[in-house]
Amino acid sequence: MNRENAVEVKDLTRTFGSFVAVDRLTLEVGRGTVFGFLGPNGAGKSTTIRMLCGLLLPTSGEGRVAGLDVMTESEAIKRSIGYMSQKFSLYDDLTVEENIDFYAGLYSVPKDRRQERKAWVLEMAGLADKRRTLTRTLAGGWKQRLALGCAVQHEPPILFLDEPTSGVDPLSRRRFWDLIAQMARRGTTVFVTTHYMEEAEYCDELALIYRGKMIARGTPHEVKVLLPDDILEIRVERPFEALERLEASGLVREVALFGGALHAVVGEAGTGAPALARFLEEQGFVVEAIQPVPPSLEDVFVSLIELEDRRNPAGAEE
Repeated sequence: MNRENAVEVKDLTRTFGSFVAVDRLTLEVGRGTVFGFLGPNGAGKSTTIRMLCGLLLPTSGEGRVAGLDVMTESEAIKRSIGYMSQKFSLYDDLTVEENIDFYAGLYSVPKDRRQERKAWVLEMAGLADKRRTLTRTLAGGWKQRLALGCAVQHEPPILFLDEPTSGVDPLSRRRFWDLIAQMARRGTTVFVTTHYMEEAEYCDELALIYRGKMIARGTPHEVKVLLPDDILEIRVERPFEALERLEASGLVREVALFGGALHAVVGEAGTGAPALARFLEEQGFVVEAIQPVPPSLEDVFVSLIELEDRRNPAGAEE
């Protein structure tokens, strides 16, 4: 294993009967990197992270996490990493302080450092005045930060986060990512799965996974320029109805709602914009604006998924 990498896998595969959940995944994650693993629900993200955390054995392939073999050293991997799932893995019937104490024992934090690390978790999570509060009474954002503190109080070199911001409000998500950035600056490698495209912008590197396969990889900027087509933003009255008409028009490669507007993928914006404007006006719509915009990660991801489905229509039906 390259010493500069925290995670290395080659042809990692996991099947459940005839279903291929992860299909020959190969990637490397550098130390101190915030690595985003993006994809829709059911794409294979959680299965991959469970294999990397030593919670699930691969069917085939090879991999190393913190220098440890995912096939033969799963117990050592569990002791060497931090792991936080979307359900936060907290015990609701324990107080904040009792949860911290429980995970300190689970992660074998040295006894002479437990008070110091507990104080750090309470300060980091902003829960010093709620240390004796039952965890079940905490709001989602507080639970999220408590779970993060419990997962890293043993100061692991690698932190795995599986959909950690699912179900919390946007402000709590933003604060959570501020904490992640602080940890990365101190040298922690963070491997995070998410389906929130705006969160991908916070990552140093991204991998897009779909139906168990990695379909793109790079920095957020590198992934955005993978789309060879142009994006037109269309502001039109009755956008839902306009979307249906555009899908059936043959004038766009893909079209999707994007906030209060539509984003349409066309071969060339210079000819596509007037053609779409004419079409919509002929269909009885008032077009407020239509202009080219830089592709977002969501635009790219939707287009790459559509391309994958066209290449493998049988897989799209599974």
